[in-house]
Amino acid sequence: MAYDGSCHCGAVTFSVEGDAPTQALSCNCSICRRKGMLLAFAPRSSLTLRGEESLASYLFNTHRIEHRFCTTCGVEPFALATAPDGTPSVAINLRCVPAIDLEALEIQRFDGASR
Repeated sequence: MAYDGSCHCGAVTFSVEGDAPTQALSCNCSICRRKGMLLAFAPRSSLTLRGEESLASYLFNTHRIEHRFCTTCGVEPFALATAPDGTPSVAINLRCVPAIDLEALEIQRFDGASR
């Protein structure tokens, strides 16, 4: 099973192979707080992407997370990083997945502002 998402304008669409998440991470770091992202993590190999030519990247602080955003609408549907065990990972912005009931998610708070 897979779940699908997109940026606002639809230039970037994606599918993630696996069950739809029931939990999300809410981080208070400077970028997540400003964007209001709710994140779920998956192996990068589970991501199928269409419209990559419409994406740009933003790196800040330690440059360990590649924030990918649509150059047309500015929405960040996901970010690329490496999990603590070294696995290439993707952080999916669940606000970009219309089929996810955001109110039903179990929210885990992460204090990224203090790191």
